[in-house]
Amino acid sequence: MRTAVVQLEASTDVDVNLEAIGHHLEDAAGAGAQLVVLPEASMHDFGAPDLPLGPVAQPLDGPFVVSVGELARKAGVTVVVGMFERSEDPARPYNTLAVLGRDGDVVHRYRKAHLYDSFGYRESDRLSAGPFEPVVVPMGEFTLGLMTCYDLRFPEVARALVDEGADVLVAPSAWVRGPLKEDHWTTLLRARAIENTVYVVGAGQTGKTYVGRSAVVDPMGVPVASMGAEQGYAVADLRSSYIAEVRRSNPSLANRRL
Repeated sequence: MRTAVVQLEASTDVDVNLEAIGHHLEDAAGAGAQLVVLPEASMHDFGAPDLPLGPVAQPLDGPFVVSVGELARKAGVTVVVGMFERSEDPARPYNTLAVLGRDGDVVHRYRKAHLYDSFGYRESDRLSAGPFEPVVVPMGEFTLGLMTCYDLRFPEVARALVDEGADVLVAPSAWVRGPLKEDHWTTLLRARAIENTVYVVGAGQTGKTYVGRSAVVDPMGVPVASMGAEQGYAVADLRSSYIAEVRRSNPSLANRRL
């Protein structure tokens, strides 16, 4: 399955972001991508820490998701994209991943369970946490497992997804810059791949606030596609036969004693 990670710097203008998303989807589809993973908060950036996110949130059937669905249908690709989804609390929406199929319809959604209350930041002041429910999405020979940014720091999230059958962990992110943060991001992507013998697809925001460094990591922990700080996309071919090969030589999942 040819997979593209899109790396962009989202603004607080939804229309501007949609235009950029459309260009990236068209380009990635032209490169043969079947799955395109966009970053967390691609619909609308987090903005300043005191910017209310409730007023910009949309429902899953709102104009942003409908527009991305049209773009996915036009490009003929499956899309994973980050957005702010209205919740029961008007002031604190969900940080949601929407999965749209090649026909443009919503296939599934995941509401971020672990909010980034760390390194002096409090995501929970502006957003509601979703319940932790492992969300997996079958796609051809593969099963995608959905996680968002800070979830990557919790190995039990990845393992719960793998126990539900995921062999590709999809991690859209807006990984905030800071001392050693870039190293944490790249290390955790590789760790989740190695310990679960799965592919990990990390699509990150870039710019002044975020580290970028989007990557696709294979089940041995080797980055097979990676980016620096630039906007654009990178493509990698995921092979189910390689997952099986790695699991024969490194059967750590089978060797677990619980």
